[in-house]
Amino acid sequence: MDVTRFHEDLALLPHHLESLAGALEAGLPGVDLLPPASRVLVLGMGSSAYAAGVVAQAARAQGVAVEVSLASAELLPPPAPDLVVIAVSATGGSAEVLHAVTRYTGTGRLVAVTNKADSPLAEVADVLVPLTAGVEASGVACRTFRHTVVVLSEVLRTYGFTPAVAPAASARRAAGANAELLEGAPAWLPQVSSTLLGPHGTFLLAPLERLASAQQGALMMREVPRRPAWASETGDWAHVDLYLARTLDYRVLLFAGSRWDGQALDWLEHRGATFVSVGADLPGAAHVVRYAGDEDPLVAVLSEVLVAELVAARWHEADPDFTWSGR
Repeated sequence: MDVTRFHEDLALLPHHLESLAGALEAGLPGVDLLPPASRVLVLGMGSSAYAAGVVAQAARAQGVAVEVSLASAELLPPPAPDLVVIAVSATGGSAEVLHAVTRYTGTGRLVAVTNKADSPLAEVADVLVPLTAGVEASGVACRTFRHTVVVLSEVLRTYGFTPAVAPAASARRAAGANAELLEGAPAWLPQVSSTLLGPHGTFLLAPLERLASAQQGALMMREVPRRPAWASETGDWAHVDLYLARTLDYRVLLFAGSRWDGQALDWLEHRGATFVSVGADLPGAAHVVRYAGDEDPLVAVLSEVLVAELVAARWHEADPDFTWSGR
């Protein structure tokens, strides 16, 4: 891992999303080879599981029988003629994923979604669907996170999922949104990064349908500048985390769009918390970040996390030796 190259990876987001859109329109390799199934199990860890959760939530709302499990789980369903297993790993080398798929190898129903065609996961899978995210020089999953959302959306179309917008069109629109956020960052990033840099960490909220934005954003803050950050679903936050807003210098990055935004805002105001809003002009926000397409849930989940990623990159650039920790 070389987090000094993280910004380099972020700069290539629009290019690779455009390329992915083209690949989808041409016919992504492996999609035509997917085995028939009435049930889908997606296995992954970290960013892969976050991304899969977003797509599976949308697909289940349409009646698709798809579940997402961490590959580290001991209790997984047995192979079955009606079950297809989709193992997601950007590197294709996740130890937990490789262990989990051993029970499904040789069944003809194991699909690998990975960024490395020559990886151990690709070698044992019956079908390979590439992420086509290019090499992430920093070793941090940023482009692969987004590509997982898009590619899984395309894969699940085989099993009955009908996205509101075709994945290729969403990828292309998200390429523009990411480019806009990158280009506009000098105007908002200094203030936003300063506001979110509290002494007790950063708290990220997102609606369930886009929970991956908060999860991935918090991960980026932990992984790149090694600062404490936590993710919550906006509605659930009032049941599990608002308590800390009473006792901490509470700094929030809120990805707007939940029915329960108003409830969260009432508590944040009552507790004297500070928050930055992404995707909507919410009252009381210290700063608001908007971009074209932020009303589209899929474009949002492919774009809004860039705010957290750029903040993480800025924090690391300002303190590459993690001197803030006192260690």
